[in-house]
Amino acid sequence: MVTGSELYDLAPLARVLLTGAVIALGPIAWIWWRHRGATPLKRMQVLAVLTLFLTFDLVLFGAFTRLTDSGLGCPDWPGCYGNASPVGAHSEIASAQAAMPTGPVTHGKAWVEMIHRYLATAVGGLIVVLAAAAWLQRRSGGPQPLSPWWPTLTLLWILLQGAFGALTVTMKLFPAIVTLHLLGGTLLLVLLCVLATRHTQFADNLALVPLRACLRWGVALVAALVLVQIALGGWVSTNYAVLACTTFPSCNGAWWPEMRFDGFQLWRELGMLRDGSHISYQALVGIHYVHRLGAYVVLPALLWLGWRLAAVPALRGQQRWLVGLTVLQFLTGLSNVVLDWPIVAAVLHTGGAAAIITVLTWIWCATRSDAGRTAKETD
Repeated sequence: MVTGSELYDLAPLARVLLTGAVIALGPIAWIWWRHRGATPLKRMQVLAVLTLFLTFDLVLFGAFTRLTDSGLGCPDWPGCYGNASPVGAHSEIASAQAAMPTGPVTHGKAWVEMIHRYLATAVGGLIVVLAAAAWLQRRSGGPQPLSPWWPTLTLLWILLQGAFGALTVTMKLFPAIVTLHLLGGTLLLVLLCVLATRHTQFADNLALVPLRACLRWGVALVAALVLVQIALGGWVSTNYAVLACTTFPSCNGAWWPEMRFDGFQLWRELGMLRDGSHISYQALVGIHYVHRLGAYVVLPALLWLGWRLAAVPALRGQQRWLVGLTVLQFLTGLSNVVLDWPIVAAVLHTGGAAAIITVLTWIWCATRSDAGRTAKETD
């Protein structure tokens, strides 16, 4: 196992970055060829939408990495035992796997972890292109749907995400860091969704949909509730508390199970409390049940919002996505409990939460506050 100063070995950094750049060249070349006759702004729109899609895929793969216990598949950063890929670290991985056959380091887990890093680097490369193109567009004096500072902020944010990714490994899956890494990925989707929506509205000449101010702020409130619920869900996952309650709708046969709340001590090691004692089963039940109580608030709020948005024909597509994803979240959350946390349901549960916050951001960006009549009333 890598220890001490070996946790950070920047020797393979250039090769890891090069691998990510090569992967990023694929979608960039496709956009250039497929839209070679389009305007620069149209190409930026396509790149923004594609980057959003690939970032969502990255969030899903990150969930798969965490759920398969592959987060320490390569226990150093940014490479794998000082190499740019598990190929060069074959002997070190084999030794670690022989010592602990079911431990955190195996050949399969190493590949999962490194592929996640390659994909994250590729997404970072695409965001670099978006930021550079935005500044070049501004320098040329052409029209811009959004300030170039927005993709620049997105670039800075993904660099911060990279730092949290490094800390996730070097701090041995420290729960607060892993949860912040999950929230950072969620906020990255929000930033990219704003960018993609604004470029699409500009390129396709789409008008903002008028929405009563109270309903539009309702969208923001529901989004805030979803973000809190994502944080609670991340805390459940990073503390491995999913199976602390094995029945539904009750928890272990009780409507108010025996539980403790010291599991919400934020700055502590995995499986431990701040005083150095091991986290109790009742604390894990508390972590799980608070998330479940949050779901009892968030799910009705999402369904209420979906019901209200059904009266706005111009938002019918977003409304259907929102309701469908809400139903998916309920079903996958239920499956995690009653089916003993199947990997497909667990990944879909993370993806569903990320998709919901993305759709809510899409709705916010596609609308404007209107103190008068709604879009239905003006038809």
